[in-house]
Amino acid sequence: MVHKKEEQKADCYGDDVREHILEFAENGGYEAIPEDERDTWFTRFKFWGLFHQRSGQESYFMMRLTNASGILEPGQLRAIAEVARDYATGPVENPEFGNGWVDFTTRQSVQLHWLKLEDVPAIWDHLESTGVSSRSAGGDTMRNISGTALHGKVEEYVESGPLLEKFQNELRGDDALANMPRKFNISVTGGKSGCAQDSINDIGFEPARKEIDGEEVKGFNVRIGGGLGGRQPRAATPLDVFVTPEQAYEVGRGFVELYHDHGGRTNRSKNRARFFAEDWGMEKIRKTLQAGYVDFELHTAGEDFREEYTYNAGKSTDAGKHDHVGVYDQKQEGLKYVGLNVPVGRIPAEDAIELADLADEYGSGEIRLTRRQNPVVVDVHEDGLEDLLAEPLLEEYQPEPSPFERGAMACTGTEFCSIALTETKGRMARMLRWLNKNVDLPDDVEKIKMHYSGCTADCGQAMTADIGLQGMRARKDDQMVEAFDIGVGGGIGEEPSFVEWVQQRVPADEAPGAIKNLLEAFAAHRTEGQTFRQWVEATGTEQLIEFCEPEETDFEAPYMGDAKQSWYPFAETESAPTAESVAPSDD
Repeated sequence: MVHKKEEQKADCYGDDVREHILEFAENGGYEAIPEDERDTWFTRFKFWGLFHQRSGQESYFMMRLTNASGILEPGQLRAIAEVARDYATGPVENPEFGNGWVDFTTRQSVQLHWLKLEDVPAIWDHLESTGVSSRSAGGDTMRNISGTALHGKVEEYVESGPLLEKFQNELRGDDALANMPRKFNISVTGGKSGCAQDSINDIGFEPARKEIDGEEVKGFNVRIGGGLGGRQPRAATPLDVFVTPEQAYEVGRGFVELYHDHGGRTNRSKNRARFFAEDWGMEKIRKTLQAGYVDFELHTAGEDFREEYTYNAGKSTDAGKHDHVGVYDQKQEGLKYVGLNVPVGRIPAEDAIELADLADEYGSGEIRLTRRQNPVVVDVHEDGLEDLLAEPLLEEYQPEPSPFERGAMACTGTEFCSIALTETKGRMARMLRWLNKNVDLPDDVEKIKMHYSGCTADCGQAMTADIGLQGMRARKDDQMVEAFDIGVGGGIGEEPSFVEWVQQRVPADEAPGAIKNLLEAFAAHRTEGQTFRQWVEATGTEQLIEFCEPEETDFEAPYMGDAKQSWYPFAETESAPTAESVAPSDD
């Protein structure tokens, strides 16, 4: 028997959902949806990037946008920020971020919160007038495609832009493939830094070379079945397939169609592509692709460049770029790109509008978004670089931030998410300030990648961090409080590693002390030049557990109570504006 969500999608999904959203919006919004049909319609809405917020926040929606490989063309960031300013305002301000802000995501895109369904037509009109869409941004479909963030602006071993564009326009635009068994992530890496993180995607294309008919050919090796979540992370497995740039689209489409046709539709906790890859195995998948989904002979894998991967790879900065923060040369002579740091990925609308203005004034107006929740201003002429760096906005979102701010990421948390166990972004923002003030790192340590997920779904990619935090609950002083599991040693690179959990259910007010103790041990015991990940690999588990000792400090821990039980963690009242309950969202 198929899962109930398959029944909900069967009668209406994909492009057909849009007209129903518009009809509900025009006839009263949330209240126009029959109460006994809301769960069904909320499942369908997700294809158009529209997610009903968690229980207690009835009638409010989050909208996720899609922009392949993080490209925001001139005018698009401004339009998004104007929507955030005019429509994404809740009944209570977030004490850390205020009201009306933009969230940059780990898939190089954007989320907006506190939207009302009746405003969606006007929001779509404003966004789509600049080419921004929410289509296929959520639900059981191909999500925003991640790729080399600076493709076209920096040298790549194999050019990835044309493939990314074809995936976006032809594959994701095909409504016949809209209804997948579960969400499906595609990545394309053209450069040798590995910044598209192919290892944690359902299908990833990595740069490679192969001798064919006596000639060295540039192209991609293919990996499938990567992903995080549920404490069951899996690095994508080599499919033993090499494709030329001209063949890559057909193989990518072929695997999407194969998973669409044969992926499980019963047990939603076991039907992501990583479980499908494990069940079928590489040989069967490769043979099935060859027999029924591609019309040319598949080559075996070529030589990859994974040993050169540096993006979140745990290597020293001397080895190469580990993110996109800072000032770097573009391949176009005389032009630079400037990567800014937005701690935890959240920026107020007015600041985002100012950033769009600066991109127009000093660059081409185009903004690129990275997988670390940060924006990059591109096409900055070297003659204007000094003036750009002197702009007041860059004092807030620095291209040379502290090691903690540079490495921080956080998911949505209980502020809006129905499955999260802890508040995330506001807490992480406070923790970053506290760590900056209370922890001294060696001068050569330029980053500590600390990722925070509000639950084991791991949207904040805690499993791939130097220090990974996952939201839990714990009992302290006879009360249930928000807590963390703390893991160390994760990262993406030649051989991806996932964190080892060294402390579990640490009360949120004791976690900063545990992190401080761990980092002080790192500073005291590391060898010269050793990165945090290298130090973890060289240190025994028992020693790491001892170093990471929880401790109460002067850190003022907000939201220690169960924030999920309040309609909004930052409101003074304990009850929601409306009292209806809804089924939890399934992202």
